[in-house]
Amino acid sequence: MDENKEQNKIFTVVALRTNVLFPAQILSVDIGRDKSIEAISKAENSQVLVVTQKNKDETNPGEGGLYNVGTLATVQQTVNLPTGGIKVIFQGIKRMKVTAFTAFSPYIECEATEYGKDEEGLDERALLNLITEEMSKLAKLDTKPRDIKLDVSDSAKFVATMAYAVYDNDLERQRLLELYSLNDQLTDIYSKALVATDLLVAEKSIAKRVRESIEKSQKEYYLREQIKAIHDELGDDEDEKEGYMKTAVEKKLPQYAVDKLEKEIKRMSKMAPNSPEAGVIRTYIEWLLDMPWGTVGNDEVDIKRAREILDEDHYGLEEIKERIVEYLGVHVLTKNLSGAILCFVGPPGVGKTSIVSSIARAANRTFVQMSLGGVRDEAEIRGHRRTYVGAMPGRILSGMKNAGVNNPVFLLDEIDKMSSDFRGDPASAMLEVLDPAQNCKFIDHYLEIPYDLSQTMFVATANSIDNIPTPLLDRMEVIYLTGYTYKEKLEIAKRYLLPKQTEKNGLIKGQIVIPDDVMMKIITDFTRESGVRNLERSIATVARKIAVKAVEDNETDLEFTVEENDLPDLLGVPKFRDSEYRKDPEVGVVTGLAWTSVGGVTLDVETALLAGGKGELTLTGSMGDVMKESAKIALSIVRANAGKLGIDTKKFGEYDVHIHIPEGATPKDGPSAGVTLTTSLASAFSGKKVRRDVAMTGEVTLTGRVLAIGGLKEKSLAAYMRQIKTLIIPQENEKDLKDIPQEVKDNLEIIMVSRVEEVLDIALIK
Repeated sequence: MDENKEQNKIFTVVALRTNVLFPAQILSVDIGRDKSIEAISKAENSQVLVVTQKNKDETNPGEGGLYNVGTLATVQQTVNLPTGGIKVIFQGIKRMKVTAFTAFSPYIECEATEYGKDEEGLDERALLNLITEEMSKLAKLDTKPRDIKLDVSDSAKFVATMAYAVYDNDLERQRLLELYSLNDQLTDIYSKALVATDLLVAEKSIAKRVRESIEKSQKEYYLREQIKAIHDELGDDEDEKEGYMKTAVEKKLPQYAVDKLEKEIKRMSKMAPNSPEAGVIRTYIEWLLDMPWGTVGNDEVDIKRAREILDEDHYGLEEIKERIVEYLGVHVLTKNLSGAILCFVGPPGVGKTSIVSSIARAANRTFVQMSLGGVRDEAEIRGHRRTYVGAMPGRILSGMKNAGVNNPVFLLDEIDKMSSDFRGDPASAMLEVLDPAQNCKFIDHYLEIPYDLSQTMFVATANSIDNIPTPLLDRMEVIYLTGYTYKEKLEIAKRYLLPKQTEKNGLIKGQIVIPDDVMMKIITDFTRESGVRNLERSIATVARKIAVKAVEDNETDLEFTVEENDLPDLLGVPKFRDSEYRKDPEVGVVTGLAWTSVGGVTLDVETALLAGGKGELTLTGSMGDVMKESAKIALSIVRANAGKLGIDTKKFGEYDVHIHIPEGATPKDGPSAGVTLTTSLASAFSGKKVRRDVAMTGEVTLTGRVLAIGGLKEKSLAAYMRQIKTLIIPQENEKDLKDIPQEVKDNLEIIMVSRVEEVLDIALIK
């Protein structure tokens, strides 16, 4: 076929996803596309023009998706594949250039002209020799021998062989195919071979330089030095160091922290990047840079706004709010936070944690909370030393990192729940944290350098101070939050709890209306607590059931008013009944008062005389040692005053005495039940009944004196909630009357006594 006929001929085209076919090359390809299979079956004289597509993932390439230079080839063999498609063996003939694509269906056709200048001259022969020589060098340097058979007698076959020997991808091979002359192709191949040889020489040079610097037996060190040499060539270490140092400047690290950082970076640079020790150092550096060393949040305090925030978030607590405002006011004037560290103490549910959150809002500071309940390990506070696997900083510095600023409000929740064991005493570690004279240089075992905590506002909460070590307690100013009265609970429920639970359960604010008398019924009959947690749960139950009713009746926009007769359906049977506290007077049964970590409670002390005994005393109800001693003192007082009480002294030898305090699973201790035990014993031996509307508290001495007790406010609240009418307290507690809420004073007759005889005169029915 002459040249003019060749140019005008229409060629059948087969497009390859991968691989580039060269003249004189035999190439086996799996064909799966219907269009390509059809082209092979229709090819004239079994000749097709094989071109490569630009994007191997393209399923149906168009004119712009195919290269214009390809290879005319004969189809040597086709084999059907069991998975579908065919395997085709092509024999490359010559290069062709597509001048126009004439069809794309049912297969691709195009017009093409012969392409390239393949004459071989002296220059081409010289290039063939140079390439052959360079490939021999490459074979000697390469640790992975290349199975290459070079035939310089056939330049076309030589080019095809080298295309797959020194070129890495189809893009480079296509570029080689499109070089017009044989001279250009051989020159490019020679250049590529030189680059491959130089790369191997460089690798050998690096390996040799590293090997000469160490002993042959130090294999591990050799590997590290080799990686180091590679990093030196790339300049990676310097970039990493510069990044760390730049961050240190931005974070305003103190000089001693910068010195520590540089030392650790220097250590890390001598190690392999993937070594475990390098990972430990890198983690340490990241922690060092993540700490908010010089980052201080805006803490401009508006005292007027602070008062408004405290009033918005909490009802009542006037003295506590005033103390917080004083704290903030002093800070505005002095910019100094090294004053008292506040510790809010009170029963659960009275708002200790929420008032600390309000302090953060009022002070315009970030709020961080750390629960200390169950913490036994000192490392939880001070961190672990880096010698341990998985070492981390303590929770103090972790909280500072999470805050992102150096002056947050830091809540130490449940500080009375810490305990100690063989791992150390976390309460002792807290001494440094809470001491203004020391926490400016707090040292965490992980960081190993001082960290300034003096700008942090630490606030603690606890249910009781009994379990807080004295040195730790001495560093804090204790502020007591006592239980709420019925009136206060009513206001809290109306202002905060009901609106909150209404919106939380998908209803509109104000959609649920609970009149005051109904809300009071919920407070008195369904909850008995110092705080308002159970009250909030009861209100949440009401809101949920109303939400369900609204959805079922399709009345989501209507207002719902809760009546008293709705409560059994909404909350079930009342848990508490007033009638149970209004029983008839009994012999030997007396109502006492006690203080616990959950607030004040009432205790019924029961005494029974057992005939045929020998005067033995039995105590039950999980009493502590102090309370047992109070019972023995009470028995001695009754025996000593038997004549005044009208008791036959023979009874003390003829009867055994059994004193019991119900709820035996609950431990009870303390001296404040002395007058209660004395009254119960006097009633049992004299046969006189005890008034059930009288409650009492006070320590008693062997001579009959009544001494002061603690927790008077909580005890008076417990008496008020049980609807006691008369409260007997020690005369020495007169100073504490100012702490008792006015609502309690209005509903309780408070009688102060100094002798046990006065108690018996009031409590025993003659």
